[in-house]
Amino acid sequence: MDLSLAKELDQKDPLVQFRARFFNPKNELYFDGNSLGKLPLEAQKTLDQIIQKQWGERLIRSWNEQWLELPKRIASKYATLLGADSNEVCIGESTSVRLFQVLHALLSSNLFPKHLTTDSLNFPTDLYIMDGLKKAFNIRFLNVVSYPSEINANLNSLKESIVQNPGIICLSLVSYKSAFLYPMQLLNRWAEKHHSLIVWDLSHAVGAVSIDFKKTETKIALGCTYKYMNGGPGAPAFLYVNKTLQERLSNPIQGWFGHQRPFDFDTNYVAADGIDCFASGTPSILSMAAMEAGIDLVLEAGIEAIAKKSKKQTELFINSVQRILTPLGYSIESPINSDQRGSHVTLSHPASWQICQALLAGGNSKPKIIPDFRPPHFIRFGFTPLYTQYEEIFILVNTLKSIVLSESYLNFSKKKTTVT
Repeated sequence: MDLSLAKELDQKDPLVQFRARFFNPKNELYFDGNSLGKLPLEAQKTLDQIIQKQWGERLIRSWNEQWLELPKRIASKYATLLGADSNEVCIGESTSVRLFQVLHALLSSNLFPKHLTTDSLNFPTDLYIMDGLKKAFNIRFLNVVSYPSEINANLNSLKESIVQNPGIICLSLVSYKSAFLYPMQLLNRWAEKHHSLIVWDLSHAVGAVSIDFKKTETKIALGCTYKYMNGGPGAPAFLYVNKTLQERLSNPIQGWFGHQRPFDFDTNYVAADGIDCFASGTPSILSMAAMEAGIDLVLEAGIEAIAKKSKKQTELFINSVQRILTPLGYSIESPINSDQRGSHVTLSHPASWQICQALLAGGNSKPKIIPDFRPPHFIRFGFTPLYTQYEEIFILVNTLKSIVLSESYLNFSKKKTTVT
């Protein structure tokens, strides 16, 4: 991809107008939307209005006037995005809390054998939650399916493990390291055939990959909203529970917002009906309000258009890496097949950490380039179709080339002193 082609692609990009609706720092290229999305300008306006008017002037009255209906309104929008019914999605808490809730509920329900399975590509916090539940329920072991590669899951090994240890499986739809994309429907059907259920963590997928719970026969899923959904740091998570399961599962965190009549202040807990039973504490209104602009932008752009651009941008980047950067020691640590890849691409190099620091430093009229680093040697580049430009990809490739050819990375320490 040369500069003229990059500029032409930007001019013809059907999503080009969305970039201007985000806060874009000057002289900086951002390839970390797979970790924290940019600030939508509308979110800034929303927060200003809520702080000044709703919290500042209306105070407690804002609960009845605005805030009590906010979680349901946002949940309904996420349901639209994900192919679910509005009464199957709720918003609130963190991804870790949501995962704990649904796994605990499933283990308590006796709907499935008490086996817990995950794999070596899953995000560490999911393993931590599962390990804690293993101890709490006196489960003999947490089954972690290991693969010879950190790039792709071995689906035959995973399927065989489900046959041998049927029960509850937790997988990340898009792997956080390599961006490997699991075949959602195929694995859901396999799990159901073998008296099992998959709980999907969509944190690195939602907002970049087209997902339809009904078409993929997904029963339970959850995820954060601060990556490709641009919901803001620590934005509340979403939880989806298929309506056929809702009445058979109980929320282990019986907070007052999960009560059938929270404002009766009854000392006896009576769970709310349906998905509402998974509410617990008071909604975090400022965070929740800030995240609405992100889901609105994704719905306006259309997830199919977003996913199409994601594939195109990651393919162009990978092609450029193969042609220009692999002779310089870079390796591609993501699936080459775009149907098996999410919206970030991971590279490695013997000097990965130093290269990452050189990108962040910029200098000599070069913009700062923000990726992120994951041990032991992975540099991840997130492509967020709502604001990533093709010209930025051109600059990124040439900067990665220049850093190695000039050996400017040698100016940076090998010691890892910060998190990026």
